[in-house]
Amino acid sequence: MNKLKIRKLGILSVAKIYAVMMLVMSLLFSIPYGLIIIIFSLIGGAGAGSQDGLAGLAVGGTGVVFGIVVMIALPIIYGILGFVMGALSALVYNIFAGMVGGIEIEVENVV
Repeated sequence: MNKLKIRKLGILSVAKIYAVMMLVMSLLFSIPYGLIIIIFSLIGGAGAGSQDGLAGLAVGGTGVVFGIVVMIALPIIYGILGFVMGALSALVYNIFAGMVGGIEIEVENVV
């Protein structure tokens, strides 16, 4: 068994990994959430009837637009935040690893 020590992390590489992970994870939640918003707004818009029908169209249309914005904007926001937080966490790790050493890991060569 060999011991290795992680003394420094590449700030940009950690930031990119965090950004992609957060983007993918947010897609898993934002797409179903946006679809639920769209479906319920259309159901509510159909129930909000008036004599000319414009009130129901306004309610349903606003919900559809909001649902689409949720499905597009949330992954972008989470990706940006993931990049920033990944860079900050790598920077903080590098600072503390310089003061107290790095993380030791044991690796084994497998044939």
